[in-house]
Amino acid sequence: MFLFQATSWVGGRALSELKINLLDLSMCISDAVDLVNKAVANHHRQVAYIAYCIGGELGLSEEQQSELLLAGALHDIGALSLKERLYMLNFEVDHPHEHAAIGYRLLKIFQPFSQIAEIIRMHHVAWNNGAGLEFSGKSVPVASHILHLADRVAVSIKKDQEILSQADRICKKIIERSGKMFMPEAVDAFLRLACKESFWFDLVLKSTGAVLPQILPRNMSQSKAAITPTITITITLDGALDLARLFSQIIDFRSRLTATHSSGVAASAEALAKFAGYTSDECKMMKIAGYLHDLGKLAVPAEILEKPASLTKAEFQIIRRHPYLTYRILEAVDELQTINIWGALHHERMDGNGYPFHLKGSDLPEGSRIMAVADVFTAITEDRPYRKGMDEELALKILKRMVLDSALDGDVVSVLASFFEEINRKRIDAQKLALKVYQEFEDEVRKCA
Repeated sequence: MFLFQATSWVGGRALSELKINLLDLSMCISDAVDLVNKAVANHHRQVAYIAYCIGGELGLSEEQQSELLLAGALHDIGALSLKERLYMLNFEVDHPHEHAAIGYRLLKIFQPFSQIAEIIRMHHVAWNNGAGLEFSGKSVPVASHILHLADRVAVSIKKDQEILSQADRICKKIIERSGKMFMPEAVDAFLRLACKESFWFDLVLKSTGAVLPQILPRNMSQSKAAITPTITITITLDGALDLARLFSQIIDFRSRLTATHSSGVAASAEALAKFAGYTSDECKMMKIAGYLHDLGKLAVPAEILEKPASLTKAEFQIIRRHPYLTYRILEAVDELQTINIWGALHHERMDGNGYPFHLKGSDLPEGSRIMAVADVFTAITEDRPYRKGMDEELALKILKRMVLDSALDGDVVSVLASFFEEINRKRIDAQKLALKVYQEFEDEVRKCA
C-alpha cells in the first residue's frame, strides 16, 4: 500500500526553520520548465554546467561559480510561454531582454536570489554593447557575459547529431563573435574546455545534473560539500514563505487567467488549518503548501492554460500530470516533505478515484484534504475573465455535493461552512493583493524590457 507519513518534524526536530539547497531546488524547477517540450529538455542544466566550467577556467571564486550554477539553472524562467522558449533556442534573436527582465523581476524578491537576478537580467547583453558600459543604469556583470556565452553554446548543440562531430562548428561560431557578441576572455576559457572530449560528453549526458559540479577533473579530489555552503541556506518559515511566494508568481504569472490562484489557495488553506486547530507554524506550512501546490503546472504550456476552447484528451492528460510533478519536484528537498505532501496531493479524492496516486480514506493526510477543499473552494469562488465567482450558497452546495460523492472530506467542508465569511474574506484580500502585484509586475516588465 502506498502510504504518505506526513509529519511536521524533520530529523527529530520541529520544522521552525529550513535548510534549503538552492541548487537542488533550482534544478528541480528548471527541470519542470524544460518538460514543456522535448526541444528545450535539459537546456537549463547544460547552460548551468557550461557557465560553471567557464567560471572555473577563469579562476572565479567558489561563490561566483555557485552563482553561475544558480543563474544557469533559472536563466530562462522569465520565458513564460512555449513559443518564447522555442524562440530563444535561435542563436541570434531580436528583443532578447524581455524574458530576462521578467526573470529578474520574479527572482529579485527573494533576497538569496537577488545577485543571480542581476546576472539573469543582463545575460543577453552583447559584449561590445556591455563591456565597461551600463545597461538600464547598471554595469553588466562579468557573470552575465559568461552566462550569455554558455547559453549560446547550449543552443548551438543539435540533439540529433553526435556531439564531438559538432565541436568544431560550435567553436568556429563562437570564435567569429569573440569581442563582438561575447567576452574574449570567456571565449578563450571556453575554447580550452572544448579541447577536452569529456566536456562535450558531460553536456549530452542524459542527466547533466549528475555532473554538476563533482565530476569536473579539477575538482576530482574535492567533494560536492566543498561548494555546498555557498548554495545551502537556512531560513525561517517566514523566509520560506517569501520563497514560496516567488515560485507561486513563476507558476501563476504565466497567464492572466491564473495570476492570483495560488495566493487564493494559500490564504484559504491557511485559514482552514487555523480553524481546524493547527499550530501557528503548521498554518504557515499550510500557506507555503498552498503557494506551491501547482508547481507542476510549470510543465504545462501556457497555451494550454489559456486555451479558450475545450481541451483535447491529450491536453487534459498534460494537465493531469501537474500534481505528480509537484510531488516529484519537491521530493528532492527533504525538509519540505510535509509541505510537499499537503500541497501535491490536492487532486486526490476520499474514494481513491483522484489522481495521480489514487490514495483514499485514511491514506490521505488531513493536510492534503484541507488543501483539496481550499483548491476547489478558490477555483469556484474566484473571478475569472470569462465568469464571476460563485456566491456562498452555490459554492457550499457544490462543495457539499462533492462530499456526498466522496471527493472531499466532510469535516473539512464543515469547517469551511462554519467560517465561510472569514475564510472567503481572506481569500479575496489575498487575491486582490496578488492582482495588484501582477499588474505592477506587468508595468515594470514593460519599462525594463
